[in-house]
Amino acid sequence: MSGFDPSLAAGLALGLLAAGVRLAVPTLLAALGEIVTERAGVLNLGLEGVMLAGALAGFVATGAAEHAPALAGAGLAPWLGLGAGALAGSAMGLVMAALSVWLRADQVVAGIMLVALGQGITTYVYREVYGSLTARVVPLAPVTLPRLPGVPAQDPATWLALLLVGAVWLLLFRTGWGLAVRAAGEHPAAADTAGIDVARTRCAAVLLGSALAGLGGAVLTVAQLGLFREGVTAGRGWIAVALVIFARWRPGRALAGALLFGCATALQFRLQALDLPWLPYEALLALPYLLTLLALLRARGGDQAPAALGTPYAKG
Repeated sequence: MSGFDPSLAAGLALGLLAAGVRLAVPTLLAALGEIVTERAGVLNLGLEGVMLAGALAGFVATGAAEHAPALAGAGLAPWLGLGAGALAGSAMGLVMAALSVWLRADQVVAGIMLVALGQGITTYVYREVYGSLTARVVPLAPVTLPRLPGVPAQDPATWLALLLVGAVWLLLFRTGWGLAVRAAGEHPAAADTAGIDVARTRCAAVLLGSALAGLGGAVLTVAQLGLFREGVTAGRGWIAVALVIFARWRPGRALAGALLFGCATALQFRLQALDLPWLPYEALLALPYLLTLLALLRARGGDQAPAALGTPYAKG
């Protein structure tokens, strides 16, 4: 082992972790949004469609803003794209809220319909707007935190996502609205008796959760890739749903699960670059999903689920 260089190994590990944090952000944001939604008692399996809608809306808005000299010169184009992604996610959430809360439809069926809706709309709009062209936007540039010069640079959306982990925790567990959300998901009848408007609370939670998922999709295209392609989320919405169970409906544990997925994805990219003949390409592509599945199987958080999760509530 005379050729072993500890500093080189540490540098490789730090680089892998930095890439993993960046790759974890879209999934993390979607998982945070689903935690808020499920805490209110609504199961939204349509995150994949919501993320796709946010990804395309953010990409289109950023591209349009880059052609406006005032916006592009001020560096506002990507931020407008992120905002558009969150708004598109909220629009998809409005559809989910109307079906699951007001019409009291089966939430599993409504979620799958939302996935199909997101895939169909984004494919149609992208082909109509861009055709066969390969459009690109300028992604957010990495920045370092002034007080943490030794921490690897990340794009501002990554730092924002890490702040949102704490913000979602505070919202759910340290505010009156968060108490109402948890009551609507645990005992909606008791919450109704206490004067909480269960339908309105659930709708607000679905809209907020979908906005976070849409923001996650926009981060993928606007802050990281700088492009959009059909199916760009590549199953991240489904991974986010699984991470909520792994996290036992807690934001901090969702961060850990998302980092596992992000680091596995970063490792997959590095192994692909080595071009190992004995390691199939398909196995590398499946690596992040297999590791996430194994983590999910080891997590025994079913007893932590909100008691009324997936159950429509009819007043009276």
